[in-house]
Amino acid sequence: MATRTLSVSSLASTAFASFPHPRRSPPAPPLLRLLGPRPRALARASALSSTSSSAAAAADDEDGVDTVEQLLHPRPPSVSSPGATRGRIDRLMKLQRRADGDAVPGPAGPGGHRRWFPYLDGFRPAAGGAEVSIREVVEVLEPYILEARRERIRRAVDNRSYAVCLVVEGLSDFGNVSAAFRSADALGVQSVHVISCDSSKRYRDNRHVSMGAEKWLDIEIWNSPSECFSALKKRGYRIATTCLGTDSVCVYDMDWSQPTAIVVGNELRGISDDALELSDLHCSVPMKGMVDSFNVSVAAGILMHHAVCDRVSRLGHHGDLLPEENRILLAEFYLRHRESTSTIVHEYAKRKAGNFMARL
Repeated sequence: MATRTLSVSSLASTAFASFPHPRRSPPAPPLLRLLGPRPRALARASALSSTSSSAAAAADDEDGVDTVEQLLHPRPPSVSSPGATRGRIDRLMKLQRRADGDAVPGPAGPGGHRRWFPYLDGFRPAAGGAEVSIREVVEVLEPYILEARRERIRRAVDNRSYAVCLVVEGLSDFGNVSAAFRSADALGVQSVHVISCDSSKRYRDNRHVSMGAEKWLDIEIWNSPSECFSALKKRGYRIATTCLGTDSVCVYDMDWSQPTAIVVGNELRGISDDALELSDLHCSVPMKGMVDSFNVSVAAGILMHHAVCDRVSRLGHHGDLLPEENRILLAEFYLRHRESTSTIVHEYAKRKAGNFMARL
C-alpha cells in the first residue's frame, strides 16, 4: 500500500472537515481554512463522534469554572478514584508533568542550583489518541488565537520563572488568596501552592479580586505543610517562612537567585508551628510604623516584588526559562486560552492515530 507524509495542517484539516464554517465577510487565511472553524464555532458544532473525544469535551466543560473557591474546593473521593481529592485544579494543567521524585532537570543556574520545571514535551491525549508533541500543539492552535492575544501570551511566558514560588498556608479569606494569585501572575511567579486548612468552608466568589489570574498559574493543593515542603525540597527549593522573630532574616539581605519558596500564613495565627519547624529559614519585611504586620496578601505581594527586583539586579532578568521550556509553557498557555482548545487537540490526536493505523 502506498504511503504518504501527513503534515499537522493536513491532519487538522481532516479532523475538522465535518464542522461548519462560521459566516464571515472577509475570506479566511489559507491556514485557517485548513484548520476549520474557530473555537466558538467548534463549541457550537455537533458532538464529536468518538467516546474519547466526548469525554475530553466533558472534562473541558468543567475547566470552565472561573472562581477561586470552586477551583480550590476539593472534590470528595470517588469509588473509581479514591485518591482524587484535589478537585478540578489538576485539570487546569494540560500537559504531561514530571513526578515529584524525578531529578531536577536542566543545567545548574546561579550558585550551582538547579531550577525545577514541571512539564514534559507531550500532550496527554484521550484514550485512542496518538501522542502529540509541543510543536504540533502550537501549530494546531495558533490559527485559533488572535495575533494580539498570541503576542501577549508570548510576553507573559518570556517573563515567567519557577525559581520563586508562593505558598499560602491555611488562609481563611479567599479574597486574600485571590489577591495573592493576582500578584503572582503580574510578577511572573508561575508556581503557587495552597496548604488547605478547612476544605468544608464555603467562600464567596472572588473572581473580581483575582481578575482570572488562577487560569494562568500552576496551582497545587496540599493537605499539610510536611506534604508540601517535602515535595518542594525534592524540586530543589529552600523554604522561607515569613515570621517576626529574633532569628528572622531581612528579605533585603537574601539572595533570591537561589530557588526559593515564599510561605505566608493565616491572617490571624500566622505561620503554623509545623511549617516554622520544617522550613529552612525565617524571613521578615522591615516595618517602621506602629503596627507590626501587613495584610497577608500585601505581604505576599511585597515579598514576590522584592524577589523579582533582586533577581533582575543580580541576573539582569527574572524570566529564566530555557528555549525548550519556553516553547512548552507557550503550548500550555495556548491550551488554557479557551475551554475548547483541549478538545481541538484531542480530536487532532484521534485523527492522527487513525491516519497512522490506516498506513499500516
